[in-house]
Amino acid sequence: MSDVDNCNEEKNFVEFRRKVRAAEVLSASLQHLVKSLSFSGRISVVVQNGRVLKSGYEEGFFRQREAGSTGVAIEP
Repeated sequence: MSDVDNCNEEKNFVEFRRKVRAAEVLSASLQHLVKSLSFSGRISVVVQNGRVLKSGYEEGFFRQREAGSTGVAIEP
């Protein structure tokens, strides 16, 4: 992978994490980021009374890059 590709992937991943933290996990832009990252995993949103209580993700992205990681859960 070239340096440009690595930089773009890092920027996309930072934007992905920001959107998950902001509970923007149902937007078209997140779907585009997931596709560009070749993300494989689960994105979850907990909603109560129309408000997002918690959002997070579990995936194989880190398992490919860093052996032994089990994923990340994020709370607002």
